[in-house]
Amino acid sequence: MTSVPRSYLFVPGDRPERFAKACASGAHAVIVDLEDAVAPENKAAARAAVAAWLHPDHPVIVRINAADTEWFHEDCALAGRPGVAGILLPKAERLEDIAALRAAGAPMVLPLIETAAGYDQARTLAGAAGVQRLVFGSIDFQLDLGITGEDEALLAFRSGLVLASRLAGIAAPVDGVSTALDDPARLAADAARARQLGFGGKLCIHPKQVQGVNAAFSPSEAEVSWAKRVLEAAGSANGAAIAVDGKMVDRPVLLRARAILDEAGSRS
Repeated sequence: MTSVPRSYLFVPGDRPERFAKACASGAHAVIVDLEDAVAPENKAAARAAVAAWLHPDHPVIVRINAADTEWFHEDCALAGRPGVAGILLPKAERLEDIAALRAAGAPMVLPLIETAAGYDQARTLAGAAGVQRLVFGSIDFQLDLGITGEDEALLAFRSGLVLASRLAGIAAPVDGVSTALDDPARLAADAARARQLGFGGKLCIHPKQVQGVNAAFSPSEAEVSWAKRVLEAAGSANGAAIAVDGKMVDRPVLLRARAILDEAGSRS
């Protein structure tokens, strides 16, 4: 699993025969799901199956059940197990729940912002010790707020999570899932919009979405080519003002070019 993933693939916690396949899907991170993907009567069996499969050779993130459920405390026991790279905390709203996971040994926590109360606390949660980045549970968030029409209706909230993350100095947030499994164009558009807003990755609900998400959040050939031209021009300018593609190159442009090449070099 890469240090700051772009793609996160869910796999049901009660389907252990799928765990290895998910890890081989090309996703930057795999989330073994004990929450939405598992029926109440199967929670204990799913937790046992995950515990038996965990191993440092194939680290995964575990989405546990929310803090207000009867399963939370038993799920917390998984937090420090070898092979757990982190915990995805659903319905994240309170600092004490993050602290409980850290005390249980969670290497890092990903608060899933999917309620009005969670969004209201986003800046506080983003600044908590052990939080790597925020994750947007856009579908449940819409349900909690009674929002219809995802694209424009959620724009302000997505931007708010990007701002909260930047102010806390953590990695860019992760966007929610795209439910269209057989619509690559829609997936690409959803991911491109998220990246334009400042998100750094996206949740996936099927392996067929992984490649598209990885591509959307990686620098394109055109971006890499532009970045190389900018740095080459700056390197030969001896401090003089320069322009690339008819546009002036100043310090923010140079920093953006370097970031693109750094990102391109860190991805396969």
